[in-house]
Amino acid sequence: MLRAPYDQRELAQVCECGRSELESALSAAESALSVTRALTTDKRAAILSTVAKSLATHKDRLALAICDDAGKPIADAQAEVSRAILCFELAAAEALTTSSEGQVLAMDLAPLGYGRTGIVRRFPIGPIAAVSPFNFPLNLAVHKLAPAMAAGCPIVLKPASQTPTVALLLAEIIDQAGWPSGALSVVPASRAAADLLVTDDRCKLLTFTGSAQVGWDMKARAGKKKVTLELGGNAAVILDETVSERDLDAMVPKLVYGAYSYSGQKCISIQRVYVVSSSGDSLYQSLCERLRAAVMQVQAGDPRDPSVLVGPMIDEQNARRVESWVAEAESLGARKLCGGARQGTFVPPTLLAQAPSHAKVVCEEVFGPVCHVDKVPSFEAALSAVNDSRFGLQAALFTHDLGHALKAYEELAVGAVVLNEAPSFRIDHMPYGGVKDSGLGREGIRSAIVDMTEPRLLITGVL
Repeated sequence: MLRAPYDQRELAQVCECGRSELESALSAAESALSVTRALTTDKRAAILSTVAKSLATHKDRLALAICDDAGKPIADAQAEVSRAILCFELAAAEALTTSSEGQVLAMDLAPLGYGRTGIVRRFPIGPIAAVSPFNFPLNLAVHKLAPAMAAGCPIVLKPASQTPTVALLLAEIIDQAGWPSGALSVVPASRAAADLLVTDDRCKLLTFTGSAQVGWDMKARAGKKKVTLELGGNAAVILDETVSERDLDAMVPKLVYGAYSYSGQKCISIQRVYVVSSSGDSLYQSLCERLRAAVMQVQAGDPRDPSVLVGPMIDEQNARRVESWVAEAESLGARKLCGGARQGTFVPPTLLAQAPSHAKVVCEEVFGPVCHVDKVPSFEAALSAVNDSRFGLQAALFTHDLGHALKAYEELAVGAVVLNEAPSFRIDHMPYGGVKDSGLGREGIRSAIVDMTEPRLLITGVL
C-alpha cells in the first residue's frame, strides 16, 4: 500500500515482485536484445520522439502522481515532467548520432597494414539493470531508460519502493510508443529480491542512483558488468571577497531555492555556504540576515499548492533523522538562525551558522531542508573547506574574479563547478556525476549512451 507523505492518505496498491518475476524480466530482456539491436536508427529515434510527445499529453497526470507519491511541490513536479520530455527529445537526437557514430582508421602505419582499413562502430552493450530513487521518480528513471532505448539495449528498471507508480505509468507510455515487447520491465521489488539485478551476468551494465553506502556495495558485488553510480553530495557554495552586498539581491533567491526546494531532497541541494571574510565580516553578517529573512518567508505545506516550496519529507524516519542532525549541530555549538519543531514528516526550513566541520550537517549528506553558513579567512581556505568532504558532486562559486573562477575549476574535487549560480543547476544534456563518494561515471543522455554501447573494430582486407 502506497501512502502520500503529506497526509498519509492511501494512493495505490502495487504488487511487489519476487525472484521469479525478476527472473522473468531478465529472461525477457535477454531474448529482446536481438530485436532491439536490430532496430534501425530512424526507428529508435521515432519511438523516442513518440514517447516525448506522449509525456507532453499526459503531463498533468504525471505531475500529480509525482506530487502525491513523492510529496514534491507541484511546481517542481511539473518541471520534472518537462525535463523528462526534454530527455526523450535529446535521446531521439542522440540516437541519430552517438549510438551509431563511427571512425575510420588508417591502417598503413606499418607495412603489415598496407591495403587495409579499420572501421570502428558502437554496438549495444546488452541488457541494462537500472535502479532509480524516490526523489525524481520520473526524470531519474528517464535518465536510464531513454539512453538505453537510444542505444538499442533492453532494460530492467527497479523504481524506488516509495514511488513506483510513476515508473509504471511511464512504462505504459513507452509500450504504447512501440518499444519491443520484453525490452522494458519495471519491477517494483524489495532490495533483497532486486539483488538479482546486481549479481546476474545477463545484465551487462548496472546503473544506480541512490545512497553512497548502497551504491558502492552494489559495485563490489556486480561481478564483470560495467557499473555507473550517481550517488550523494553535500553541495557547497563559495562567496569570495569580490562579492558585494548589492550582489545579494540576485544571489539570495538562488540560494534559498537551491537549499530548500523539495525539502532539500536533491543530491545537489545546497548544504554548505562559505563566505570569504578576509576584509571583515560585513558580507557574512549581511548574508546571514538576508538569508534568515528569506527562509522565514518560504512557503511550506500541501505540495499540491503552487505557492509551496517546502513540502513533506519522504517519510517520518528521514524527518526524524534530519531533526536529530540539527540537534547534534546545536549541541556542538552551531547557531540556529531559523527553524522550528518537526511535525510528522515536516521539517521546517532550517538555517544554521558556524557548526564545526565534524557535525553531520556539514560533513554528511543531510538530504533535508537544512543549510549551513560559515565564514572563512581566505579564498584558499574556502577551496579547502569545500574539498574537505568525502563527497564531490557539484559546487558553486560567486565571484567577479576570473582568476578565482579558473582556480576553483582547477582545484575543486567535484564533477562540476558552477559559476554565479546555485550548484543545484542541471540541464539534462550535461555530463552529470561526481568523484569520491559521489559516484562513478556520468549521466546525461550522450554520456549514458556511450556507457551503454561498446566499440567494435572491423579490419578490412583483400583476398
